Amino acid sequence: MSFPIYFSKKIALSKGNKNNLSRVIVFIGRLSVALGIIVSLITISTGIGSKKAIKERMADFSGHITVKSQQSNSSYNSSVLQKEGLDIEKIKKLDDVAGVQSDVTVTGILRNEHNFAGIIFKGIGKDFDHARFKKFLIAGTTPVITEKGYNSGITLSQKIASDLHLKVKDSIVAVFSTENQKPIYRNFEVVGIYKTDIKMIDDQFVIGGINHARRILDMEKNDIGGLDIFLKNVNHIDKDAPEIEKLVGYKNYIEKATEKYPQINDWIGIFDTNITLIITIMLIVVVINIVMVLLILIIERTNSIGLLKTLGATNRQIRAIFINYTLMIMIPGLLIGNVIGLGLLSLQKFFGIIQLNPENYYVSTVPVDLNPLYPILISVGILLISAAALILPSYLISKISPVKAIQYK
Repeated sequence: MSFPIYFSKKIALSKGNKNNLSRVIVFIGRLSVALGIIVSLITISTGIGSKKAIKERMADFSGHITVKSQQSNSSYNSSVLQKEGLDIEKIKKLDDVAGVQSDVTVTGILRNEHNFAGIIFKGIGKDFDHARFKKFLIAGTTPVITEKGYNSGITLSQKIASDLHLKVKDSIVAVFSTENQKPIYRNFEVVGIYKTDIKMIDDQFVIGGINHARRILDMEKNDIGGLDIFLKNVNHIDKDAPEIEKLVGYKNYIEKATEKYPQINDWIGIFDTNITLIITIMLIVVVINIVMVLLILIIERTNSIGLLKTLGATNRQIRAIFINYTLMIMIPGLLIGNVIGLGLLSLQKFFGIIQLNPENYYVSTVPVDLNPLYPILISVGILLISAAALILPSYLISKISPVKAIQYK
């Protein structure tokens, strides 16, 4: 063990040489480090957790990547997906693809004696992933589709159900318009109610049988209006999109979930700015406090510095002693900060204590991403940055004269 490290440990672990001023300085240093760790952990875990939760909610409802026909217009009425160049089986076999499901969408109106609501009817087929959608259900189920005949069950959002005073097993009339402007009436039974917390989805979408949508849009029996492609990792959308685009044919095009709702994607981007800003501010505060601790310790131990120089210790060794000593002071603060920070995050993750307005934040509780790498990276990062920041002020030691230091009181 080197002399600076050995001496630093002796000072740090010694209790008899700490006066009241030392105790206050050590407490301030550890408190600033602990607060820095707590704020940084909460900022990163909730920021990344929110980004991930919102992206997953968007993607799990309508696919990470969707395929549509080039003939599709600006309305939500599907055009038939062109089969030329479209290889669904190859798409399913791609390594990053978790699933593919077909659909046909058509606009309409739900109405009863209480109210009416404009809707986008999303007709699903037998390949619909009911298990993936289950996380959104708050009552009932999703429609069971066989694609033989017309299934009368629909699953609608809590918002639409509330506006129309509907509950599971209630009946509702839907009105659709055909190309010749003649209305088509359909009577449905509510089999489920869902909630994604994303306003653009919850205000509009109703899940039902694909054959109803085909009939309204005058499609053939096996025609589909789009594909919802689900990936194994939501963060791989940009990476996998070009590969999938090669398999959809030139008459169709792909749309990423992040492009489908650009206002949400822009809002998510704010998290990166906020995380960077808050972490930077906390690092500055921690570094300033630690530098202050070092300078006060140097001034307080001027006599010891003079004695060490008299005994032959070099300026470099003494600087290393005080830098190591200051970093050792930080370690209890790091541990306490991590314990408190992870404790608060765990409470939020498992009990959802802090609630949010989903109309503004797209989630109803603060999401938390408990990645074990976060406390490690934050702690190591603060230690390294603090160590680097301490080098310059530690040169004050070289200005101290051994003779004057020993006489200093």
